[in-house]
Amino acid sequence: MAHNNLRIVDDNMYQKLLGELKERVRSSQLKAAVKVNYELLDLYWNFGKEIALRQEQCAWGDAFIKSLSKDLCKEFPKLQGFSETNLKYMKRFYLFYQKSQQAVDQLEYIFSIPWGHHILLMTKCKSPEEALFYIEKTIKNGWSRAVLLNYLDTTLYTTQGKAITNFTTLLPDSQSDLAKETLKDPYNFDFLTLTEGYREKELEDALTTNITQFLLELGQGFAFVGRQVPIMVGSKEMFIDLLFYHLELRCYVVVELKATEFEPGYIGQLGVYVAAMNHQRKKEADNETLGLLICKTKDNVVAEYALESSSQPIGISEYHLSQLLPKDYRSSLPSIKEIEQGVMAIGKEVFL
Repeated sequence: MAHNNLRIVDDNMYQKLLGELKERVRSSQLKAAVKVNYELLDLYWNFGKEIALRQEQCAWGDAFIKSLSKDLCKEFPKLQGFSETNLKYMKRFYLFYQKSQQAVDQLEYIFSIPWGHHILLMTKCKSPEEALFYIEKTIKNGWSRAVLLNYLDTTLYTTQGKAITNFTTLLPDSQSDLAKETLKDPYNFDFLTLTEGYREKELEDALTTNITQFLLELGQGFAFVGRQVPIMVGSKEMFIDLLFYHLELRCYVVVELKATEFEPGYIGQLGVYVAAMNHQRKKEADNETLGLLICKTKDNVVAEYALESSSQPIGISEYHLSQLLPKDYRSSLPSIKEIEQGVMAIGKEVFL
């Protein structure tokens, strides 16, 4: 009888109800996990505070932490986190953030990311303000510990939002703020291997060969569309160095590379590309195309003056390379032909 009753149930209505209930369970699980994480971080903060104060007031050394670890592990054998190393991290956790009133006022925010993330932040960040920057990014983008580590290594905090732009005057406020935050200055291209005297094409080749690293350096939201993308301007065919689409800004980003110091004339060329993209590729749902000029170096005053004359939204940044190989590096290596000739010569000697 029960089996027959189940057949009477409207399947669509039932599936909808089941889906809603599943979402409630998942939401409840997430809230529970967040609450557990908050309670854990609150516990670690207070442990760190007590350890720091006792060591300061009573001059208790590391032997105190060692004894505390041993006794806590004995009392709570099923609980992890009371190792000597972790207790020292708790102390460091408290001391790191308590020196900043901004951080102390945002403890609930700080306690919302996992402990493993905090260990990275304490060891990599130079200030609580820098850590708060990465905490905000982690919460907003759902970064795992591995992703956070990658962004810490790209020095996002010191470079994001530093590019010279004309976005404030040419874009709506909501898009302008996000667009300015998206661009960096300088970009770090240390993952590239180039020889002295390289040209734009070699730089472009190297970046597209290392596109995963390049996308990581550009930051969250960039999707690679193509290189040397052709566009027709009148009767002339032109080529965009690198074309991206930004998923949060919902717009194309035209990237022009220059292996030289910034020149005002570069803005005119990039402006043509941006305008052409708006006319030829931009859809109704897309926002205005952005231009990004990445140069070896720039004079900030010259860059700002050049942007004032442009009617297209453009940002100007530098890039850094820490090492370059000598010009004759490749010539000092044997070619494939030379290697083959050497192997054949060795073979002849063996058989003689």
